[in-house]
Amino acid sequence: MLIEFLTTLKDSFSFFNLFQYITFRSGLSAIIALLISFIIGPWVIHILHKNQIGEEIRLSGPETHMKKRGTPTMGGVIILTAVLLPTLLFSKINSPFIQIILFATIWMGFIGFLDDYLKIIKKLKKGLIARYKMAGQITLGCIISYWIFQLPEYSIISTKTTVPFLKNVEIDLGLLYPLMVIIVITGTSNAVNLTDGLDGLAAGLLAICFTVFSAVAYISGRIDFSNYLNILYLPGAGELAIFSSAMAGACIGYLWYNSHPAEVFMGDTGSLSSGAALGTLAILLKKELLLFIIGGVFVWEALTVIIQVSYFRLTKMSTGEGKRFFKMAPIHHHFELSEWPETKIVIRFWIIGLLLALLSLTTFKVR
Repeated sequence: MLIEFLTTLKDSFSFFNLFQYITFRSGLSAIIALLISFIIGPWVIHILHKNQIGEEIRLSGPETHMKKRGTPTMGGVIILTAVLLPTLLFSKINSPFIQIILFATIWMGFIGFLDDYLKIIKKLKKGLIARYKMAGQITLGCIISYWIFQLPEYSIISTKTTVPFLKNVEIDLGLLYPLMVIIVITGTSNAVNLTDGLDGLAAGLLAICFTVFSAVAYISGRIDFSNYLNILYLPGAGELAIFSSAMAGACIGYLWYNSHPAEVFMGDTGSLSSGAALGTLAILLKKELLLFIIGGVFVWEALTVIIQVSYFRLTKMSTGEGKRFFKMAPIHHHFELSEWPETKIVIRFWIIGLLLALLSLTTFKVR
């Protein structure tokens, strides 16, 4: 949008040459997203307070969470606003990469908003029925799969995914590729949603993940860097670095208000949209398997829920009484009930996220 106008001024003012560079636009989008979060955060929190849009705490959750009841939620609108504006301003809107990532983010943002609305405004305990939410995620996966199949950028590699640590190794999933897209988008959006249970936990981890994907997108869009590191070259994918940087900046800005004790929660509006964006980035960059490392904490959180539910059902079938594998799932609640302070859990999970981020980057050279 704005970028097309600014680049026309480069012949008159040399400063505007900077807008040709993805690195400059990425850095600027991160800063603008951060500032937008800072600026609109208090206003959004005030509106949520005024309209009594507060979090309902599950009685089955940790007792320490009861004091959080009534904290404004649906703060994901802060993240969405902060990421959409810089992306629209500083990226090339005619890029199919940008169109797909924005579509995925807005699509799941709407579903998350609807879920929050039904739970908080309409006081429906379960919010949007799970099967409808799942239908929205599956539909998004189908649309993105079809979209990718139509793009010339993916003409040869449309059904392939790359393998971390291995040089020039790709797996062709063929007709199963759309299924993988659905699983990645559904799994990632739900995993982020499950992780969003402690002040600042999900936002901090998302900022780390999107920072890594910003670097991956930039490298993937440069033929010289991608050849040197032996990773898949995707012409035009560098534009995704602008979105990723904006998302990282938006999450950090949001963290200003979401750090303990949180003044606002992102709700499903933020967790489902940011999770879907993360999964879609991995799909567009053909780094679906690498996502298991970059977003390892999210994967860990989701797996603990699966283990907990499966173990409970198995023990109930065999003994007649269901037993729990963890004290509570997701795993961050297990540590809470083990009397770890909330801030310690969050910081330690961030550290694990940073270590996984560094590990994911080493996969580009360890080949």
